[in-house]
Amino acid sequence: MTIRNLCFGVIMACSGILSLQAQTSQCPIIPRPQEVRYAQGAFQLSDATCYRYSGGQEAREAAEFFVGKLQKDMRISLRKGKSKTSEILFCIDKTIEGDEAYRLDISDLRVEVRAKTGAGLYYAAQSLLQLLPAEALGNPASASAFSIPCQHIIDAPRFAYRGVMLDPCRHFLSVEDVKAQIERLATYKINHLHWHLTDDQGWRVEIKKYPLLTEVGAWRTEGDGSRYGGYYTQDDIREVVNFARRHHVEIVPELEMPGHEMAAIAAYPYLSCKGEETTPRIIWGVEDVVLCPGRETTFTFLKDVIDEMLPLFPGTLFHIGGDESPRGEWATCDSCQARKQALGYERESQLQSYVIERIGSYLAQHGRRLVGWDEILEGGGLDTSAIVMSWRGEAGGITAARMNHHVLMTPSSHGMYFDQFQSNPSVEPMAIGGYSTLKKVYSYDPVPAELKENGRAHYVMGVQANCWSEYMLNVGTLEYRLYPRALALAEVAWTQPENKDYADFERRVDNEGARRLHYMGAAQHIPPVEQEGACLDHVVFTDSAIVRLTTVRPERIVYTLNGQTPTAASVTYTEPLVITKTTDVKCAAILPCGLMSPVRTIHYEKQSLSETARTGKLRPGLMLKKWEGFYASPFRLEANKCSEVKHVDRIEALRLQNKRNNAMRGLADYAAEVSGYVSIPTDGVYEFATNNVLLWIDGTLVIDNSQLTTPRHYINKGTRALKSGLHEIKVVFLGGIYNGWPSYWDDAAVKMRPFTAEGTNNWQ
Repeated sequence: MTIRNLCFGVIMACSGILSLQAQTSQCPIIPRPQEVRYAQGAFQLSDATCYRYSGGQEAREAAEFFVGKLQKDMRISLRKGKSKTSEILFCIDKTIEGDEAYRLDISDLRVEVRAKTGAGLYYAAQSLLQLLPAEALGNPASASAFSIPCQHIIDAPRFAYRGVMLDPCRHFLSVEDVKAQIERLATYKINHLHWHLTDDQGWRVEIKKYPLLTEVGAWRTEGDGSRYGGYYTQDDIREVVNFARRHHVEIVPELEMPGHEMAAIAAYPYLSCKGEETTPRIIWGVEDVVLCPGRETTFTFLKDVIDEMLPLFPGTLFHIGGDESPRGEWATCDSCQARKQALGYERESQLQSYVIERIGSYLAQHGRRLVGWDEILEGGGLDTSAIVMSWRGEAGGITAARMNHHVLMTPSSHGMYFDQFQSNPSVEPMAIGGYSTLKKVYSYDPVPAELKENGRAHYVMGVQANCWSEYMLNVGTLEYRLYPRALALAEVAWTQPENKDYADFERRVDNEGARRLHYMGAAQHIPPVEQEGACLDHVVFTDSAIVRLTTVRPERIVYTLNGQTPTAASVTYTEPLVITKTTDVKCAAILPCGLMSPVRTIHYEKQSLSETARTGKLRPGLMLKKWEGFYASPFRLEANKCSEVKHVDRIEALRLQNKRNNAMRGLADYAAEVSGYVSIPTDGVYEFATNNVLLWIDGTLVIDNSQLTTPRHYINKGTRALKSGLHEIKVVFLGGIYNGWPSYWDDAAVKMRPFTAEGTNNWQ
């Protein structure tokens, strides 16, 4: 399925004057404002409406942004000037407290937008736009006027920092892709984009003094021999930064140090302790080769890079990474040990702090403030001006706040890593692991109870979600992971806890929120249909099967049993189905607004018990065939001559046939097949799972993982009805690096268990 098309569904057309909603307390705005008071009547917005602004350039920019959006998205053209019957006024009002706070007064004849700053006016404009029907974005000719209930909104953010991190190092994002996310995130008052620009797998920012950083470091040769990469020119970066400024988003660049710098070291090997020539890392995980803190050339390099980056990023925050930096090479490096001795250090971790301290001081001299992942605390001696980004749970943030550091909370354990699954992994695109649902994100409070109790809550300056891109191969997958969880993040960051209500948020997301994302052209996660218990696309039964469907959050499910594609008019699932013959159950979830999830087909197959194999005299073990070389597909093996045939004692021998190293460099890739017999203890239906590419039972293909872009996790499971006794088994393994994942890292085992619809029995 095409990820970018996951969000498409059915939308009702509209015409004439559109009324936002009944005058109730059900405000559609995301994030929810701090206070909304409704009044009688409604304001009619049309081409006859005039607009004015007061307060200089900031007011003018906010007014023109609003007017431009109306013209572009809804084909409504407001006239500049006064009107006694329908006008909108944007006004800088210095009496309003809070740089991003605003007041929005809507009467039947006039809308007044007031804020202390242009940022506040911009956020008021975004709220006003959300009071207009989302369907008008998709059908601008559907109405000539819009009705907005009279109301008074008082609003201000809970946190000053409301952020999302994008990672183009693993999978590149174009300038237009980055700008699109900035514009969408700003709609929901996200005001910081953390741009992760350097890592082991790719260097993404042009540095003119060091041209090899982009000539060499921006490109990697993948496991299949293809070349992958890209980078942003300095003009590209200026374009993105200027675009973000217009949307009141600060770009926070990240220059990793001292770890995660393999791409830079590939370009300039002298930056590492050993100085050995290498290439950008082509697998995920943590690289052992890091910058050398013992040599002064390392600091010359870092300062030169920073000198070129600072003019590109005029914001106050500069991220230096500081995470996951192995120190093994430092322990045997003469330069590092000399530096350690000269400074009187006892631990290698203090050398990491030395790098952070020197760069932090250099940034301070240029009016910038250092931000780093929570590992920057480990060596001690960190200047209190440094901001600590807590990602390994909340402990780093709590410790930092105790030490008088400002903190940005982004714990992977609390839903802030959007590279995690958000529904059952069996029905989701590949992810790094973990489980972060919309509700989990929404439920997070960035201020830990301990900090509230000890009076240090004020050290938490904000919250961020991270979109690490190892398994986001394209922008469609990124958006599928990002939305609507970014909307939950926005409400966590903006709305006071006492004003949050998940049921009300879910209502807004499933209606106006989903439609608005749809019309903005963003892919989004609409809960796919799952099965309660065992979740498989192919279910075998011998007598009958019970079909129990569900979704990660309660949505209407429609289905068909006749092979036709379900629509909104199809039968609604209300109770478990009983299947007595081979049937395809086609099903989809439908949001209240009419958008539909991808259609899922679950094949229920009635089988007789497969007869046991006819065997002669058997010897213990399995037969293994091996083919040298890299294979993209397992279906080409038999056309090639195998290099070796031998007996092995276990299936796991599949991935142990060639020597390999931790860095997975210079591997001699191969494919292997093992065949033999498996003993089935009793008659019944059995479920199988494996990370290997193919699994055959009695000559029938039960599991086919060949279509997975990355061979990770037990996703494609299979079932088979088997009589007790011996059955033929054949397993195929492809050794290589596929989209950054070495299949050698996988467990090559085949797991088996008696199948139950509940999926509660243990694997064998």
